[in-house]
Amino acid sequence: MSHAIRIHRTGGPEVMQWEEVEVGAPGPGEIRLKQTAIGVNYIDVYHRTGAYPQPLPFVPGMEGAGTVESVGAGVTHLKPGDRVAYAMSIGAYAEDRLIAADRVVKLPDIISYRTAAAMMLHGMTARYLIRDIYKVGPGDTILIHAAAGGVGLIVCQWAAALGATVIGTVSSDAKAELARANGCHHPIVYTREDFLKRVLEITGGEKLPVVYDSVGKDTWLKSIDCLRPRGIMVLFGASSGPVPPMDLSLLAQKGSLLITRPTLGTFIASRPLLEENAADLFAAVTSGKVKIHVNQTYPLKDVAQAHRDLEARKTTGSTVLTI
Repeated sequence: MSHAIRIHRTGGPEVMQWEEVEVGAPGPGEIRLKQTAIGVNYIDVYHRTGAYPQPLPFVPGMEGAGTVESVGAGVTHLKPGDRVAYAMSIGAYAEDRLIAADRVVKLPDIISYRTAAAMMLHGMTARYLIRDIYKVGPGDTILIHAAAGGVGLIVCQWAAALGATVIGTVSSDAKAELARANGCHHPIVYTREDFLKRVLEITGGEKLPVVYDSVGKDTWLKSIDCLRPRGIMVLFGASSGPVPPMDLSLLAQKGSLLITRPTLGTFIASRPLLEENAADLFAAVTSGKVKIHVNQTYPLKDVAQAHRDLEARKTTGSTVLTI
């Protein structure tokens, strides 16, 4: 019998229960996947708490990597034994699972299961942020909040490799050094520095073409003030809580600003989009331009502690559950 983490009621980390589950054979268009590593992401917290409601009971988790055990009818691009990974498919906190075959991608041999589980959601998010939402290039100066986090470390490295100057906010000196070592030219310790004041100093008052913000409520208004006229505010998370309602005329007053609230699912919605995004990510990682930092690992059974550490901002880089 296989095991999974199931949630029967929303709440704190304690609501995640280790249970026996029946997985079964894959149906048409599905594969059965033997998982080796599973990524932990802040969206998992939103699902667990009910901030992003899911039908109860459910198995949380959005990304993982492992080996194809069997394939269902109509699946021709995968076979048993293939190494694969995925993101944005809920049900990851499990030893074995069924998943739509068109939602997984084959892994290059050089990329380990653990690295893959740590990079799919974070890495493809970083890719759409800096290549689709705003195409970062030489001469750009950008701001990424939570620069020492999973997405942040990838954005810092990738944007720096593209020739951009990277400003990043972090909560401690240790995280500042980690961000600096990964391409962040100007880490700002927000617990003692005003990041808006520092952005104005770094840019000589010119401000920024884009701000990437996964923090939300605590950084929202100052992030807007970091933007130059016609700049883009990219809100892709809300770890500090949802942003408050705002009068949209404020965007006109501050220079015809743009705001977007994207989600990775939209940018990998079709098979061609998924393959394009994953291929770019794999190329960045295998070339050495981007290194994936798996800084915390926990057994799948201990996922509650992983969530506690994530919510307490004790983590850096990516967190992976192992089986």
